[in-house]
Amino acid sequence: MTTAQPTYREVVDENGRVYRIGETDRDILGRSRVWMVWLPWISMMAISSSEYAFTSAEDTLADAHGWHGSHIFWLLGVWVFFQAAVAFPAGRLRESGKLSARAAMMLGGAGSLMGYLALAFAPNVFWAYVGFGFFGGAAAGFVYATCVNMVGKWYPERKGGKTGFVNGGFAYGSVPFIFIFTSYMDVSNYTGILFATGVLLASLVAVSGFFFKDPPKNWWPAHVDPLGASTDPRIARALRKNPPAKKQYTPMEAVKTGILPLMWFVLLCTAGINIFGIAMQVPFGKEMGFAGGIVALAMSLKAIINGTGRGVIGWISDRYGRRETLVIVCLVLGAAQFAVYFSGSIGSMPLFLLASMVSGFGGGAIFPLFAAMTADYFGENNNATNYGLVYSSKVISGLVGAGLGSVVVSNWGYGSAFIIAGSVGIACAFITLFLRQPKLPVSEQTTTPTDRPGSKDREATASLALD
Repeated sequence: MTTAQPTYREVVDENGRVYRIGETDRDILGRSRVWMVWLPWISMMAISSSEYAFTSAEDTLADAHGWHGSHIFWLLGVWVFFQAAVAFPAGRLRESGKLSARAAMMLGGAGSLMGYLALAFAPNVFWAYVGFGFFGGAAAGFVYATCVNMVGKWYPERKGGKTGFVNGGFAYGSVPFIFIFTSYMDVSNYTGILFATGVLLASLVAVSGFFFKDPPKNWWPAHVDPLGASTDPRIARALRKNPPAKKQYTPMEAVKTGILPLMWFVLLCTAGINIFGIAMQVPFGKEMGFAGGIVALAMSLKAIINGTGRGVIGWISDRYGRRETLVIVCLVLGAAQFAVYFSGSIGSMPLFLLASMVSGFGGGAIFPLFAAMTADYFGENNNATNYGLVYSSKVISGLVGAGLGSVVVSNWGYGSAFIIAGSVGIACAFITLFLRQPKLPVSEQTTTPTDRPGSKDREATASLALD
């Protein structure tokens, strides 16, 4: 048995960006990088029920604990607040090396379990806010940030479809629990169902996360030439429509471009619309006279389309460009809000189901687009931190979409709330036209792609055992 050290070299493109080439995914992982798609996907499905299925348990939790109905919406808002709030610090810890991907996933699994235990056994609503809102939300944030950024690092040459696929698990993974919480859970069995759900989903997160591993900084797939045209037409088209970032931007550099703050604002608005739909669709459907089963079906279809749409939209953005795709998605998301309200107000069940699916598609598609776009604009090395900054807008959008949304409904009615949401979505489509990859300052531009000055083939840190 001998051990061979695979070599790598660093090359520099015309913009001065460094690429580490020569190592394969198997050299680093010991297996195909597709594992870093399937495992994050499983973990994302496991944490999705906390957001997408939670309001399906609204009536049971309110009856069992004696909570006022508004607490359910504010609990979801607090959960979303902490899920988004940890994105930046978690990314900072991950990129600095102080928190490994495996450790982040273990924390996520433990916190997820605490969230379900709080819903089942909290003696009062305060402990529900602490257990589910704080610990459960923060845990989901650790898992979400780790999974989304992991797949982008392993597929830097064609990240849209893969990122969308992993991101999609965050929605349709909740579908079984929407039906369980709506159709089978009541005050006589809610503690057992919530406990079993928490143990199952936390275990999936922990076991999947145990195998997580990041690639080296600046890593690029060995079979794709970062300085020349790819022989694979799919990769060539994706890189032409969404070229790699011109440099690896630090968070402060990304903020100073002005593009990242604009992305933050657009995601704040669109994520708020998505969370508003998640929180309000069930009570709106019931108030419009639809049976509980129909409302559960509509919510399930919304989650399914929300999730599958993320994968499809990622693939589309690889072919036609992220910004162009995002413009269409914002228009669809905004128009869907008008359709949901119109269909409910006239009592049309088929139209209500269709509008719910369209709304779910638009609401889900925004997240993988922003995740991939952040890496396209600012690079992969600091993507966990940079996307954490963009994603932190959900801190506000969660409270606005769920909490403030319920206030608007209480005072002005569903009609005003859905009209406001739809108008904001359409406005975001026009704002998105101003998003573009930042240009390098003249002082940082280079002219000739080359090997990194002074560098040569070097031994990689990973080793490969050969017979």
